[in-house]
Amino acid sequence: MEGTPMTSNALAHLPVRVRTYLDAHARHDVPTAADCFGPAAVVVDDGRTHRGRDAVLAWLDRTSTEYTYTTTPLTAVPHDDRHWTVTQRLEGDFPGGTVDLAHTFTLDEDGRITGLTIVPCA
Repeated sequence: MEGTPMTSNALAHLPVRVRTYLDAHARHDVPTAADCFGPAAVVVDDGRTHRGRDAVLAWLDRTSTEYTYTTTPLTAVPHDDRHWTVTQRLEGDFPGGTVDLAHTFTLDEDGRITGLTIVPCA
């Protein structure tokens, strides 16, 4: 996927809740990451769908502790004001050890994350 390389300038152009979520998730700060989502948010990750605040919170808790990993933001693509795709490289102790993942965000009119789909890059 092509996009803007993730320099500090590109990070500054991300919507605040996307930027806050990415930073909090990388630091395994579940409460801060969870606060970025709207009450009816839907997350699709690893073939599973998590609907609503409680399910998203459980997903965040699991994904922040299941493996040890680091993230490196690679690109950010704005599709419009409410839709963004951010590609990150994860490296850690999970099967395969390294993967590039596309995170596609949908935001509501208040900038809260209402949808997040995470898929491996082709």
